[in-house]
Amino acid sequence: MNERVLIAGIGNVFLGDDGFGVETVRALAQHPLPDGVEVVDFGVRGVHLAYQLLDGYDTLLLVDATARGGEPGTLYLIEADGDAGASTGPAGGEAPPPPVLDGHHMSPDAVLALLDTLCAGTGATPPRRTLVLGCEPACVEEGIGLSAPVAAAVPEAVRTALDLIHGRSHAETDRPGRELRRTP
Repeated sequence: MNERVLIAGIGNVFLGDDGFGVETVRALAQHPLPDGVEVVDFGVRGVHLAYQLLDGYDTLLLVDATARGGEPGTLYLIEADGDAGASTGPAGGEAPPPPVLDGHHMSPDAVLALLDTLCAGTGATPPRRTLVLGCEPACVEEGIGLSAPVAAAVPEAVRTALDLIHGRSHAETDRPGRELRRTP
């Protein structure tokens, strides 16, 4: 593997299942990884993540709790469209205001929007490919520790990340695994 990959665990371990990304990258870091692959627990430090990305990565894999309406513990693999900060506002078609920069409460889309701004100002290049490996949370209220279904999804999330790193599709691995929904 010649490309640089950053696997970023994000989330707040003090809000129950929001700590999914942090717990997953901690488990992933126990595995041997190819040269060029970095695994970092960013937690709630979204601004730090945006600045780290200025170092130049080919692929970014964000690992985070991702509420999309599925059963708790459902894993999602989401391909970001590369225009994370661009969307239209309500009915008028106006762009929404830029995200408020609160370094401890930045969602992945706010981090990517900040990255776009930083790249424009520095001449750096954002990752060519951005993926989100998300898990449907059961509870994101104050408290430490993952719920049972989200904790049970961590090993499969690690296997999925390893498959992505090594260029294997989920179907090639011959293991049953938990539900993995690929979403646009």
